[in-house]
Amino acid sequence: MYELIILIIIIIVTLFSAILALVRTDLLEVAILSGITGVGIALLFQLLLAPDVALTQVIVGGAIVPVFAALAIKKTTRVDDG
Repeated sequence: MYELIILIIIIIVTLFSAILALVRTDLLEVAILSGITGVGIALLFQLLLAPDVALTQVIVGGAIVPVFAALAIKKTTRVDDG
């Protein structure tokens, strides 16, 4: 019973962070929210008894992709039209 409640909470938080990542305009927030989404998916894999996939997901989706996105955002400059 508790596993189902935890599973539903993780699904809701993961979906909410993914939707927020789609609608935000600040790119640094999008990078952070994509990391939260990756960690949420990794937790779901762990609860579904796939620890090897969960470990890969937390490394790639929760750490590497958001860090690379944040570094790419930092290295770019904004050019205004006009």
